[in-house]
Amino acid sequence: MRDDMPSFPDDFLWGVATAAYQIEGAVDEDGRRPSIWDTFAAAPGNTHRGQTAATTCNHYHRWPEDLDLLTDLGVSAYRLSFSWARLQPTGRGKLNPAGVRFYRQLLTALRGRGIRPFVTLYHWDLPQPLQDEGGWSTRSTAQRFADYVALVVPAFADLVTDWGTINEPWCVAFLGYGIGAHAPGIRDLPSAVRAAHHVNLAHGWATAAIRNSSPDSQVGLSLLLTDVVPASDSAEDHAAAKRVDGNNNRFFLDPILRGTYPADMLAHYEPTGALDAIHDGDLQIVAAPIDYLGINHYHHVVVAADPDEPHLGARDVPPPPPTTGFGWSIEPESLRNVLLRVSAEYTKLPLYITESGASFPDAAPNGGTLVDPDRVSYLSRYVDAAGAAIAGGVNLRGYFVWSLLDNFEWAEGFSQRFGLVHVDFDTLTRTPKASYHWYRAAINAGGPAPDMPAPSPFSDVAWAARDGST
Repeated sequence: MRDDMPSFPDDFLWGVATAAYQIEGAVDEDGRRPSIWDTFAAAPGNTHRGQTAATTCNHYHRWPEDLDLLTDLGVSAYRLSFSWARLQPTGRGKLNPAGVRFYRQLLTALRGRGIRPFVTLYHWDLPQPLQDEGGWSTRSTAQRFADYVALVVPAFADLVTDWGTINEPWCVAFLGYGIGAHAPGIRDLPSAVRAAHHVNLAHGWATAAIRNSSPDSQVGLSLLLTDVVPASDSAEDHAAAKRVDGNNNRFFLDPILRGTYPADMLAHYEPTGALDAIHDGDLQIVAAPIDYLGINHYHHVVVAADPDEPHLGARDVPPPPPTTGFGWSIEPESLRNVLLRVSAEYTKLPLYITESGASFPDAAPNGGTLVDPDRVSYLSRYVDAAGAAIAGGVNLRGYFVWSLLDNFEWAEGFSQRFGLVHVDFDTLTRTPKASYHWYRAAINAGGPAPDMPAPSPFSDVAWAARDGST
């Protein structure tokens, strides 16, 4: 191993993450009813080749096989989400007994294998009836979510101690209601700003509901945080980068951790008329104390001013190669920057990297393990960056790779593969990739990324020798 390997605490959590809608399938079984993503994916032109998550990985029926993969991988924690559309199909009323039964058997099996579940209560699958009433652009949806959480947490409190309220509020609001690239596909900036506040409010009300139902639980949420830098030293580019940072990062960090919205973004959004969504007392609710902050990080964003861009007057500068399959930059230092910034400017709470990973155009397996050296290199460098953040004083407690399985990647359908495990979406066969074996070796080593061959592909035999598998 390298002499400069970062060290991680002995109790550091090594995990992987998934989301219900992306892996479960069985969208019309056992009482589940449509979510906004079922509706969005069914509409022509919204997803890659019209693909849907009707079956996806069929985790709903194949979960024991997937838990075998988790056990073999050696993770100490697993981040999953509950499907709101499965547990409370209309967004109101009693919980669906079949949905409760499914998640209880899954959680019981995880606990039996010594794997600690981190459960996200909302990962984008809003029941369609609530969208028919206005969705997240209306205040009532935030209240419906709090009511839902007040039912869910007692039903699972004996099996779950780590709850996340909302996954990536920025995506919920601005991709779903502003840009329209995600469900429900609305393109209206005032609706997006209202949705952003209502999702923040939903987090606060849900936090209170969890505290009331399970006082000993750990409560947090996962924010998508980007490392934003100006394209040049010009005042225009610096101002544009500040607006992007305000929209992507500070519009969620500030209310949740400081109890205020950033003044510059309130001024920016005042002309939309959407700030009437913020009622007296709301920010006190939003800033309810949490126990940890989850950080999802994928982007180092270079921003240039663009007066023709109507939302923020900014545009992203395409990163130089190499990039991920999404065309995203590969900048491990950006993860360290985000962690150091949050620790220095916002909170000393425990932090978890609740999503970190990369899509690449993996080939189909050709006997044995699929080799994915780009992903191995990516994870090796990002794990090192996490270790460097710890060395810099960040209270980082865990790292969850996105994702265990190749899955339905939202509007990109099945075209983007993030998994440590390859999924053949025709046969549903699971095949661990070289990155799976690499991560298992890293976990076994206590975190420092094991040495790896140079960019050339590595053989199953070599990786079996490294991690002790056969």
